[in-house]
Amino acid sequence: MKLFTSVHDVSSIKEFVNDALKLKANPYAHQSLGKNKTLGLVFMNPSLRTRLSTQKAALNLGMNVMVMNLDKEGWALETQDGVVMNGSTVEHIREAAAVMGQYCDILGLRSFPKLNNREEDYSEDFFNKFVKYCAVPVVSLESATRHPLQSFADIITIHETWAKKPDGRKPKVVLAWAPHVKALPQAVPNSFAEWMCKAQAEGMIDFTIAQPEGYELSEDFTPGADIQYNIEEALSGADYVYVKNWSSYKEYGKVLTYPDGWMMNNEKLKFTNDAKVMHCLPVRRDLELSSEILDGPNSLVIHEAGNRLWAAQAVIKAMLEEL
Repeated sequence: MKLFTSVHDVSSIKEFVNDALKLKANPYAHQSLGKNKTLGLVFMNPSLRTRLSTQKAALNLGMNVMVMNLDKEGWALETQDGVVMNGSTVEHIREAAAVMGQYCDILGLRSFPKLNNREEDYSEDFFNKFVKYCAVPVVSLESATRHPLQSFADIITIHETWAKKPDGRKPKVVLAWAPHVKALPQAVPNSFAEWMCKAQAEGMIDFTIAQPEGYELSEDFTPGADIQYNIEEALSGADYVYVKNWSSYKEYGKVLTYPDGWMMNNEKLKFTNDAKVMHCLPVRRDLELSSEILDGPNSLVIHEAGNRLWAAQAVIKAMLEEL
């Protein structure tokens, strides 16, 4: 593995999940792989779980780690070619990425969308140029359109906590839109939907998306998903509910009006099969998700966050094996 940006970089979800769970059972078994190797983590945006879990994963594998908040500690970057740099930008991404590739064996990059121009964000121009010019393997720590490490941890969590039924029934997983006070990217729901659709194709789950009218994700990320607009109907028989807000894709980056009743609480859990509730975190309590769920027995958010470590470690291990 030389690039990890989406589920398309994974040949089999089942096999990759099993690799991660083996690492969870024996975290330090492969330290020789990372000896005298360096992981560089480059952040253009804030991070808690991604930063700490990926750094810890590299340390478990025997690597050295360097972390840079490029948006605060680096020079202002120019990304366009053919530009006379007589303005506010100081360094071109061609040189910046290439230099980081000189210092690191593997690089991780986090870069959020601006939510102003859909074509610009969905082109992944910044991320793709970074990959091109750094010339070393790259792990996505979240990009404008996807958050693959989060989604990998999510499917690990579902696989790990699902008790197989005598009748062979697969878990029903529902991605449920939730309210928020500001416009958020589609990266997490895009990625979650994409991974769940592939998991459904591999026979692991049944997948439903519930959102108000106007909040449909790009169809590129939802092939095979059951799309619902009534939250109660979508929750019927659910075994897992993944709660997340996102702004409109069609009216790009906008927060549209929506009917009441989209925040997940214990009353809505009654429609489910006593579902476990997931969220990528950070979460705004009693806006996106009720405190009664977060503090109750149905919440998997901490377990899920813990699995971020094993997701990252499985990805980095696969890359080290190719060096």
